[in-house]
Amino acid sequence: MKLLSECEFMHRRASLPARINILGEHTDYAGGLALPFATHLRLTLNAFSQDEGYEGDTTVIDLWRAAGGWPARLTVESEIPIGVGMSSSAALCLAVVLCVNGSMKPLEACLEAQRIEHQVLKTPCGLLDQMAMMFAKEGCATLIDFSNQLTQSVALPAEWMFKLVDSGIHRNLVETSYRGIVDDAIQITHVETENQRVKSALGASAQELGLLLNQSHASLQKLGVSLTHMDEQVASLQRTTGVFGARMMGGGYGGMILVLVESSETLPDAQCFHPSQGGFVEEFFE
Repeated sequence: MKLLSECEFMHRRASLPARINILGEHTDYAGGLALPFATHLRLTLNAFSQDEGYEGDTTVIDLWRAAGGWPARLTVESEIPIGVGMSSSAALCLAVVLCVNGSMKPLEACLEAQRIEHQVLKTPCGLLDQMAMMFAKEGCATLIDFSNQLTQSVALPAEWMFKLVDSGIHRNLVETSYRGIVDDAIQITHVETENQRVKSALGASAQELGLLLNQSHASLQKLGVSLTHMDEQVASLQRTTGVFGARMMGGGYGGMILVLVESSETLPDAQCFHPSQGGFVEEFFE
């Protein structure tokens, strides 16, 4: 790769997807399992080299400098909703890391993105979001084992049709406590049963997967990361004709509800989501 000093101008563009997690919430920091996939909604960061200084949003510049970024003009365009459990912050941090460093090993990019998110955004996140974005393949979910950080692509059955419903409850990641929510016994039980649900999902029919989603939500309720208004919306969706299952998605306390539906006609106002490609960076020299 050319060194920055060897060219008059460099432009890097990183594109990162939002992610949907089918099963495996609050398992990443406990060495558990998860089954996410990337969506078509994306965040794009453009970094244009310049002689000195930094231009752009203050938070983006803070992340850029924390990652060791060179003098640049930074612009961000994003289709990913903020505060609804689709990992807009992880997408931004990964985009920064990829634009600073160029092509790099996916896990190294994930770890560096996690580091700057902890440092700058003060978000006590695990590695679910970053690994879901960087290891994603079109048409597949990614089975992630956080005990050894290994991944496996799993073709998504055509009958698994997912939609998202916005609960209308949005959250601030900095104010959200992800750990120490309840006593250790409940956390251990949740991780163990959620891991089993991930395993059971592999090869499951849509009806079987729907039951697993419902069970996951019930476990998250016991974990203490749901809210009464969220639970009421999930229960209503679970009773809806054409819905196989539903659960809150993301870290908790609001955000999107993941719904597994029988057909695109179910919940006609909600959009269907299909697995898309993972994150990547492009480089241009002039």
